[in-house]
Amino acid sequence: MIPPALATGLAPDDVRRLRATAEFVRDQETPVLLSRVLPGLDGPELRAVADRCRFAHAALLVFPADPPGLRAGLAACGLSDDVGSRPSVVVRDRVAARHGLDAADLDVRILRPTVHGPSGERRAVEVFALTVPPASPLSALAVHERDHDHEAHLAFDVDRPDPLVLRGLRACLARHGAVADGGGYNPHEDGTVFYFATPPGTKTDYRRMELYASGDHRDLLAEHLAERPNPEKDPESDLETDRATALGKVLETDPGTAPGTVLEAASETAPESRAAETLLRLLTGAWTTQALATCAALRLPEALSPDVPRSAAQLAREVGASPEALGTLLRYLAMLDVVTEDEDGFRPTALGRLLREDAAGSMRPLALMYGGPFYQSFAHLEHSVRTGEPGFDHLYGENHFVHFARDPGLAATFDRSMAASSRMFDPLPSHPVVTAAAAAPGPRTVIDVAGGTGELLGRILAAHPPLRGILLERPHVVAAARDRLDSTGVGDRCAYRVGDFADVPPAGDVYLLSRVLHDWDDERCREILGHLSRAMPSHADLLVVERLLPADATPSLATAWDLHMLCNTGGRERRADEYARLFEAAGLTLVGHRPLPLDAHVLHVRKR
Repeated sequence: MIPPALATGLAPDDVRRLRATAEFVRDQETPVLLSRVLPGLDGPELRAVADRCRFAHAALLVFPADPPGLRAGLAACGLSDDVGSRPSVVVRDRVAARHGLDAADLDVRILRPTVHGPSGERRAVEVFALTVPPASPLSALAVHERDHDHEAHLAFDVDRPDPLVLRGLRACLARHGAVADGGGYNPHEDGTVFYFATPPGTKTDYRRMELYASGDHRDLLAEHLAERPNPEKDPESDLETDRATALGKVLETDPGTAPGTVLEAASETAPESRAAETLLRLLTGAWTTQALATCAALRLPEALSPDVPRSAAQLAREVGASPEALGTLLRYLAMLDVVTEDEDGFRPTALGRLLREDAAGSMRPLALMYGGPFYQSFAHLEHSVRTGEPGFDHLYGENHFVHFARDPGLAATFDRSMAASSRMFDPLPSHPVVTAAAAAPGPRTVIDVAGGTGELLGRILAAHPPLRGILLERPHVVAAARDRLDSTGVGDRCAYRVGDFADVPPAGDVYLLSRVLHDWDDERCREILGHLSRAMPSHADLLVVERLLPADATPSLATAWDLHMLCNTGGRERRADEYARLFEAAGLTLVGHRPLPLDAHVLHVRKR
């Protein structure tokens, strides 16, 4: 039974639809869903499509009486009510066109509360919200839209998209009855959307699906749009898309890209104008890096309250800032979805709360590093490109490891920033090598070489109580790791060694080397791997975690990180075959590799 107070804020039908959508998103396996959306897609063809696409979200349009009603409705369905919202220009214009209204009279917002799939994978419910107060003349519109569900759709993200893959996917969907139904390119997150009408025989209630491909694929998009039936008469043929940029992307993908909500309509804007606008946004991306770093440095997320909006003046008194200047920063942060603003003041979004120091998976250390010493060294990128020498060394006169060792506070921030990317480790405790070690008779030992504060080792020990661990690190890092692992309840199964790569213990069954090799040139990597090869028993396995450069021009975080390593460490990212050659030179063999989140991979290595 829906409480009366809730029913006045969000209609019972909308609560029911929200709850059903959330349950749908949680329950679906990608291959099964693809076979339901496209009947006849099965066998090898289904496996090929499922290998390239993963179910990302389902969308619907709801009609709250006011923002509190929407938050209550989300909470009633077990969805986060602090995810923040932004205007949805596309849906607003489509609804206005369908009903012959002035788009300026409609207030449509977009939210993406997170849900998790059957295996814990991160997904979302894409909620479009059109405010319809009680007794509003828009009430009849709401009834019509609920009945027809024009904005409901399913979305699949394309992994490692390239033109050949996208053409193949589009051809496969067309072969099984899907029809081109619009799309768009978002320059703010560099992603392309292809919409399709699902075939008449689809076995779901959704009549629209979306393929999302990272990167600029406007040449293929033009082909896709040309295939629409009667596109000149289609009121939903807007080339815009409302894909939001998450903080993890702002920090982990491209600190130089400023997200926003104003998207370009390719059919109405000259290519030169589009190019100039895109380039301008890229050029001003440094402002985003500094805004996020300043937000973290001021501890604005700690001063903000998710329950009680606070004014710029109130926040300025708490963090020690000029009210007018802080107001300017807060408005920019609102554009980034780090905070949300209403008539009563500012509140943090889920993105903003990730900048709190005490947040689970806090990204505050990353913000401080990327907005601090690494930001300063990037001013010397030209020097790095001309000479091949790190801009960091040119600026500070020494290698970043040596520089951080001279400043304990900076060193601690760097170590915490490494732990902030721990979401890439989530699948590693269930890696076959680790589970096999845990299941083997007798005591088994996992040795984490240069393992930082023990984030990865702690996850593995927590998942597998039979295992014991050894962490090899520098003295100040060992002290921090001991505190961390003790606090998580696995410290009694972990020993600690102070030393360098030459001091790798020889008694391990599984060795870990996470995000180490990319810090160094090939000569130093061969030396590090030589120490490991000599220490490893013949039966031991080595798991190496790194980002792999793609073999082609596919967009990848590794490509961005390759530039970062050039400028800041003198290291580099590598392709799988380049790592294989380094392993070979040290008497090791690359057995295989598996993908991890954030474009990382775990490489399985054994002695020859």
